[in-house]
Amino acid sequence: MSKVWFITGAGSGIGAATARAALKAGNRVVATGRSLDKVRNALRDVAGENLAFAQLDVTNEAQAKAAIEAAIAAFGRIDVLVNNAGYSLLGNFEELSSAEIEQLISTNFYGVMHMMRAVLPVMRKQRSGRIINISSLAGIVGFKHCGAYSATKFAVEGLSASVAHEVEPFGIKIVTVEPGFFRTDLLDAHNAKYAGSTIEDYAAEGTAENMWSGYHGAQQGDPAKLGDVLVKIAGMDNPPKQFVAGSDALAVVKPALEIRLEELLTYEALSKSTDGSF
Repeated sequence: MSKVWFITGAGSGIGAATARAALKAGNRVVATGRSLDKVRNALRDVAGENLAFAQLDVTNEAQAKAAIEAAIAAFGRIDVLVNNAGYSLLGNFEELSSAEIEQLISTNFYGVMHMMRAVLPVMRKQRSGRIINISSLAGIVGFKHCGAYSATKFAVEGLSASVAHEVEPFGIKIVTVEPGFFRTDLLDAHNAKYAGSTIEDYAAEGTAENMWSGYHGAQQGDPAKLGDVLVKIAGMDNPPKQFVAGSDALAVVKPALEIRLEELLTYEALSKSTDGSF
């Protein structure tokens, strides 16, 4: 059965690839982004009656509601919301400004929140829907220079896991996707933001830009293949609550979870010692 997809950040990377995959599978898509020209250009070769566009800055709650209303006007319903819009801010935590962190949270976390608030009334009325929140490997495991970025993705993880319990009775499923390194524009010089090096103690390790920029263009993950997988997941009656995407991500997450479990068991008696008597 044909579904209506609403995708944020559809002008490149995973967003554009998912739009293509959904269209290829016979679905209808509302592709959104801050720059409509960028989104239209990214999907120019698949344009047609099954593809609609909406300008959307996810940090603007009013725009989020308006874009959802435009999607309903175009296609009558929304079956799948993909929260993909976001960017990276990298650097030692002490060297990031509060303004930079707040701006990152506004996009990576509040943007997801605004879209979920806007779409949930629609999906509740339909008694069906899928919300796919694009998190990150950095939403499970901490990495150097990723303190602020990881914080936004960990927040998305917590929001998704909690709200999933609230909306499941209405036929709504929430999936959090944790991609590893995919060939997207996340680390592109025009998109990634880096903190300046201002503290001498960190200088010997080199800059965040030197560490991370070299990965751009060399990532092993294929956004097109991930798009195809997301279409499969959206069609599942019982999709995974968390989906780790990419063999590189699996190689990091599996041992990290094993270490957490080992630590939990190591201190199990100490944890239990905090129980009080009545």
